[in-house]
Amino acid sequence: MKRLFISLFIISGCLIFGQEKTGEKNIHNKLPVHQLRIYEIPKENRLVFLDRFRDHALRIMKKYGFHIISIWESEFNEKTEFVYLLEWKDEDTMKAAWDKFMADKEWKEIKTETAKLHGSFVNNIEDRKLKLTEFSPQKKLLK
Repeated sequence: MKRLFISLFIISGCLIFGQEKTGEKNIHNKLPVHQLRIYEIPKENRLVFLDRFRDHALRIMKKYGFHIISIWESEFNEKTEFVYLLEWKDEDTMKAAWDKFMADKEWKEIKTETAKLHGSFVNNIEDRKLKLTEFSPQKKLLK
């Protein structure tokens, strides 16, 4: 849990201090894009959500080039959260992969079937695009 908060603190710092000055060369075109996904999940469906993500979503995401850096669970403001960080070559790659994943026939069927059995799996999703600054200690999180 402590590592999650440290990681999120570092990521937040990148967001806060990563603003470009007007006229500065756009370095973001050459650096990877990271994506932070935070799902608020109903406590009663925590285990079935984790099973579905591990057994199905990860496998299907892999088909479309998803590069997941790390996955966490969190309790925040009495909410159960599922958090993961992805790395993408660029924004276009990220958008194309998400479009393909969301249109995947098997994934749609799995979501429909599990919803029939267990109800709602996700109360809310926060999706944050993170761009590394030129002075970030690591230009790429995973080598």
